[in-house]
Amino acid sequence: MTTACPTGHNTTADLIEDAAQRYAAKTFIHDSGRNLSFETVFMQVQHLANALVARDFGSGDRAAIWAPNCAEWIIAALAIQYVGGTLVTVNTRYKAGEARDIIADSGSSVAFVVDEFLGSNYAQELENENIVGLEHIVALPAPNSLNETTYHRWIHEGERAPDTLCAQRDTQRLATGPNTVSDILFTSGTTGRAKGVVTTHGQNIHAFDVFSDILGLDETDHYLIINPFFHSFGYKAGWLAALLRGATVYPMAVFDVPAVLKAISTHRISVMPGPPTLFQSILMHPDRDAFDISSLKKATTGAATIPTQLIVAMRETLGIDTVITAYGLSETCGLVTMCRRGDAPDIIAKTSGRAIPEVEVGIMRHDGTLAPPDETGEIVVRGFNVMQCYFNNEQATSETIDKHGWLHTGDIGSLDCAGNIRITDRLKDMFISGGFNCYPAEIENQLLNHDEVAQAAVVGMPDERMGEVSAAFVVRTPKSQLLEADLIDWSRQNMANYKVPRRIIFTETLPLNASGKVLKTELRAML
Repeated sequence: MTTACPTGHNTTADLIEDAAQRYAAKTFIHDSGRNLSFETVFMQVQHLANALVARDFGSGDRAAIWAPNCAEWIIAALAIQYVGGTLVTVNTRYKAGEARDIIADSGSSVAFVVDEFLGSNYAQELENENIVGLEHIVALPAPNSLNETTYHRWIHEGERAPDTLCAQRDTQRLATGPNTVSDILFTSGTTGRAKGVVTTHGQNIHAFDVFSDILGLDETDHYLIINPFFHSFGYKAGWLAALLRGATVYPMAVFDVPAVLKAISTHRISVMPGPPTLFQSILMHPDRDAFDISSLKKATTGAATIPTQLIVAMRETLGIDTVITAYGLSETCGLVTMCRRGDAPDIIAKTSGRAIPEVEVGIMRHDGTLAPPDETGEIVVRGFNVMQCYFNNEQATSETIDKHGWLHTGDIGSLDCAGNIRITDRLKDMFISGGFNCYPAEIENQLLNHDEVAQAAVVGMPDERMGEVSAAFVVRTPKSQLLEADLIDWSRQNMANYKVPRRIIFTETLPLNASGKVLKTELRAML
């Protein structure tokens, strides 16, 4: 089935070409003091696309990006997709070993990797992993760096490409359509092994055309993107939505409240999505009144539950006219439901709104029947936004999408009579730390790589600033004298910061049920 966007744009190539004509010299990306117009971005996308084609990168080939939010991330993504390639996103919090798994599993032949970031040389660390099938590592400039990198050399090379190469690029671009795979976003799951979610150009553009309409995004907006581009919140609800509407984006590489307040004041930011913790941090910041943030008028956020008072404070204290909560997951292009402008604060805080047009949301009982309003069950979704499949994983796909086309989210919730969804629980064991989804099985598997860890069970532990953080119950190997501080330090070196346990509880045994599964309810009670 062909999935076309209602606006008539079928691919991101269509979007950037149209925007270059429609908005021309208007700034699309403001990054590190640079203003890149829509037409400049389009030219650089074509140049980088030439460099890819020159290396036999073609339709269906995959290229990964492992870098913080920056202009080069957007240009690389659009260039990959311009010639029919598939974008693979990699979490910037990952260590090199974690990034290696994603890049290897995806079969990426090219990786765009930041040169230096947060004290590490990402490009060099990835080079040291010697990933089979990865032919090119393209170093992207570090934030605020003026150093020339491989990325610049590829751009310059593509600018001088012969006509024959440009013709080949255009042939591949014209062969790209709404059903061409645009990206694979890897999502960790309860099994502990990340699965690649496959979606197409048409699906994503359709979904975020709707998102932009509901939010009221337009070409006058200045959009501060704090959410990371490797996630659908920063990529699809971020710069892709801005490209659809001609808005100017301001990527932020590292979250910092004073920097956010300064950016809003300096650049007259009007749109800023983010997790509830972002807005709570702004409201609590002692220097907030020193900045003029009156330009901020549109915001989206989301979580299982949000205090109603936070929504009221966002409107009344921060002066944000449009505050919308939403619900989505990678398997649905990142979008399922949204509140609407004008909804009451209690609806916005206690629910995640109603299904977007052409999407069905239901609550399914254990017997496979759909539940009536106000009955709790598993949230299921059906519509154009449902992923194509999990990459190279037919079994997981069939377990997630049933024969009737319902995608089983694993989230628990209920619908009210108006169709507003109330999420009562996330995945059974998943918890959210500072806006990042934490999957205990994934952290447990990583802890088991330590020579002195025999068993591990991870649960979420309440934290005032982050919402929840990781707590690990660990059974040591015989004769081990492993200390809490040593295991936490090892974790910092081997896993993303948001996964690192803040507390280690050593125990002789883990509580198990009759079938041998760890009783995490007991572990939570012990905390």
